[in-house]
Amino acid sequence: MSDLTKLTIAAARDALRKGEVTSVELTSACLTAIDAADTLNAFVHKTPEVAESQAKSADQRIQAGEAPDLCGIPLGIKDLFCTKGVASQAASRILEGFKPEYESTVTTQLFDAGAVMLGKLNMDEFAMGSSNETSVYGDAVNPWKVDDRQLTPGGSSGGSAAAVAADLCLGATGTDTGGSIRQPAAFTGITGIKPTYGRVSRWGVVAFASSLDQAGPMTKDVRDSAIMLQAMSGFDAKDSTSANIPVPDFEAALTGDIRGKVIGIPKEYRMDGMPAEIQKLWEDGTAMLRDAGAEVRDISLPHTKYALPAYYVIAPAEASSNLARYDGVRFGHRAKLDAGDGITEMYEKTRAEGFGAEVQRRVMVGTYVLSAGFYDAYYNRARRVRALIKRDFDQVFADGVDAILTPATPSAAFGLGEMKNADPIQMYLNDVFTVTVNLAGLPGISVPAGLDAKGLPLGLQLIGRPWEEGDLLNVAYALERSAGFNAKPAKWW
Repeated sequence: MSDLTKLTIAAARDALRKGEVTSVELTSACLTAIDAADTLNAFVHKTPEVAESQAKSADQRIQAGEAPDLCGIPLGIKDLFCTKGVASQAASRILEGFKPEYESTVTTQLFDAGAVMLGKLNMDEFAMGSSNETSVYGDAVNPWKVDDRQLTPGGSSGGSAAAVAADLCLGATGTDTGGSIRQPAAFTGITGIKPTYGRVSRWGVVAFASSLDQAGPMTKDVRDSAIMLQAMSGFDAKDSTSANIPVPDFEAALTGDIRGKVIGIPKEYRMDGMPAEIQKLWEDGTAMLRDAGAEVRDISLPHTKYALPAYYVIAPAEASSNLARYDGVRFGHRAKLDAGDGITEMYEKTRAEGFGAEVQRRVMVGTYVLSAGFYDAYYNRARRVRALIKRDFDQVFADGVDAILTPATPSAAFGLGEMKNADPIQMYLNDVFTVTVNLAGLPGISVPAGLDAKGLPLGLQLIGRPWEEGDLLNVAYALERSAGFNAKPAKWW
């Protein structure tokens, strides 16, 4: 078989079981592709020895007839997941040299299912960013290119998106706090799902904002997302927010039949100044679902306009609390001290050197909104707004809506460096369509659905009922089949 790295997870699974290819061959092809793609800066810690060992074990399981769906499948792991004995830095200098003595629950489950780890993937520092430009490793680069401009793959899971889009791995883990799976998926023409909060364990995932963070798969198509999410999901007693509910067979839900389903179109997502291409894509997606037999209904989510400011109060507040543990005492980077410096100076110097500018900005914002004089004015008010946003969704679903269709992003991928010196709010606006899903704890998926005038991918977002990822994936599958998106970036790296 040629072009092994271009296989989907489902196609590779079937080929492995038929003996048409081995995991060792598949893994070797991916490792070769990764070495040839250093320009993309997607993989920041390569683990060929680990990959080769896991691939050999996977082949033995397959030959013995004991192969789960992911057995032998080469994956990339976002640097936010702790991997035992392998650098896990959250793309931050402050975790320099940190190699955990434990494995995250998600990676444990993936490896138990026979998946192969090719290495760790680039990301925004501590998942704080929408362009993968805050990483200590440098920018990840989108494999899609226009006019010789290097483009962002999105963030924070930019390395994951770039690696999947460039066929360096068959799938990747991502995390989503305000859109960090869905936005980069849209920017790179791949599929990414953020599951219901509590569906996937957060244990061993470096925390950004604990009430918002959720891990999920980033893959080449919807079926692959279903397969990978199946392995990642499940109750975990080590995570107090993990839900002890059954995990359905997500792949079995992919019938493509959405006749009678009700799709909501929220009027509040029609933003002033929305690019005509995004508006047309949304209208085209609506028509595709209607043609597939779904009922399309206009809906209202009245508190949407408050979502972005509420998110950028709550997320930094939780980040300032979570990041207080990084002090240079037990692990990671520690600043060199001058004579007479005490522990306070060590904290100050270590954090000043270890945290990048965007992380420092969010920690300071978070500390401010949690301070005694402003707690009620900002943090408590944002929490009340969050409750109203969740209530909006609850009401819509109670009225019979099965899924909600929106754009995934307000534009196609932009150039690296274009927003670095702009007002930070311009960067934060990239999350305008995605943050509501995290605030309400709902599942959301981005599906590639078209190209803009410059030939860059555009994605549509579907939002589902809580715990109904199977139904959401099926609607996404129907949309994927109707859109027929099969464009790939022209190889230049």
